[in-house]
Amino acid sequence: MSESGACTRPLALVTGGWRRIGAAIALRLAQAGYDLALHAHHPRSFDAAFAAELAAAGAAVHGLAVDLADLDAAGRLLADVIGAAGRAPVLLVNCASVFQDDAALTYDAAGLDRHFRVNCFAPLLLTRGFAAALAQTGGEGAVVQILDQRIRNPVPDQISYTLSKQALHASVRTMARALAPAVRVNAVAPGLTLPTDDYTDDQWDRLADLMPLHRLSCPKDIADAVLHLAQARATTGETLFVDGGAHLESYPRDFVYLAR
Repeated sequence: MSESGACTRPLALVTGGWRRIGAAIALRLAQAGYDLALHAHHPRSFDAAFAAELAAAGAAVHGLAVDLADLDAAGRLLADVIGAAGRAPVLLVNCASVFQDDAALTYDAAGLDRHFRVNCFAPLLLTRGFAAALAQTGGEGAVVQILDQRIRNPVPDQISYTLSKQALHASVRTMARALAPAVRVNAVAPGLTLPTDDYTDDQWDRLADLMPLHRLSCPKDIADAVLHLAQARATTGETLFVDGGAHLESYPRDFVYLAR
């Protein structure tokens, strides 16, 4: 799907940009003057009402559906974006991820493979394609990888997810150095931000009290951090924790098991 907008606005590609934190990032970028290429796993995630909200903020919106576990398709996504929008993006936000439960004694090759494909390999392939597209035009751009605060103090839960995010985190400084000066590479590491059905309201409030700042991050906090890094032209290779201070503590389990 596509909505028309002013072609003079810079273009941002946001993976997982139709839902939850990805949608909050997309909205903040639209408000800041970006046109948007929004990726989803499946076309049924395209939301006409949300596209209209983005268009009301002045953004042209291009919807693209790709299973990022298919690395060949992930590698073609930048070309698909250029074909849909008529130009390369100047901002790439890798927000899409897969999150499944396993542990040190239960993870298997299939789970590791899927988590690393979606959470690490696809973002790196997109980063490569993004840099190559900019090199053809001689332009400059920025990449923001969305991580997780647990990369600092890991928990023994969701091992495949955690390892894949740690690997992507390790790539940030390396890619920042390798792609400078044309491409800046940074990351945002959110904390507990949006509840799922696994949490009760009372538990959510108690979890906020466990944070050093006695508050949880909200989607706007994450989106504001992404916009800051998109515009911080003297910053590269950095990871910005937006988590109520959670990365300063070491928690024994994933938050879903705490403060019950």
